[in-house]
Formats: sequence, C-alpha cells, structure tokens
Amino acid sequence: MAELKLAKLPDRKMVRIAITVNQNLNQKLEAYADAYKSAYGDEEKVSDLIPFILEQFLDGDRKFNGRRRITGSDATHNFRG
Repeated sequence: MAELKLAKLPDRKMVRIAITVNQNLNQKLEAYADAYKSAYGDEEKVSDLIPFILEQFLDGDRKFNGRRRITGSDATHNFRG
C-alpha cells in the first residue's frame, strides 16, 4: 500500500504519572498558575499546567534535542548528558 501524504498519527494515549514535589516547588507552581491567570484570564489547575511546562522545558533543551536528533529516536531514557 502506498504511503499517504499525511503520516501516521502519533500515539495519543495519555499516561498518568504521580509525582511528589517539595513545598518550595509547589509554591512556585502555584505562583506560575497565578501568573498564567493574570496573563490569559483563564484559571488553570497546576496539575493541568505541569504537562505543558514539562514539554516546553524539554523542547527548549538544546543538548537533549541534539541527542534525540543524533540517535533518531524518542527513546532517550539512556541519555547521560
């Protein structure tokens, strides 16, 4: 079968990850949620913002993304910096 112009859609399953953060980080996350509300007028829960904060951080990490390009894989769990 010929490939279509549109590539196969990525896996979009959500994965639940439970984390525990220290009080200082929790305060920063709550302050970020307040800043988000001030900037956009929309109130979002910290738990809803965290995935986007993490994705933004990972997308902005040049060394990490360079490594991903070199290996040609999203399987970067062996990344050693």
